[in-house]
Amino acid sequence: MEKRHDMGTGGDCICPKCEARMEHKRGIPCQDERCPKCGAKMLREDSYHHELLMVKKAKKNKPE
Repeated sequence: MEKRHDMGTGGDCICPKCEARMEHKRGIPCQDERCPKCGAKMLREDSYHHELLMVKKAKKNKPE
């Protein structure tokens, strides 16, 4: 059975590498889209995986 995320309509897909944004297309998961700039798989804005990426980047940029 396929897992559905049901994040609703609207929002953006965001590239985890170059941070390019594109409008989310209804019915097409962001992870199935490729970044138009660098070709990486996109992430849905405010998704679980996007939140993990933001935490990782915050830790990396945090001064010690």
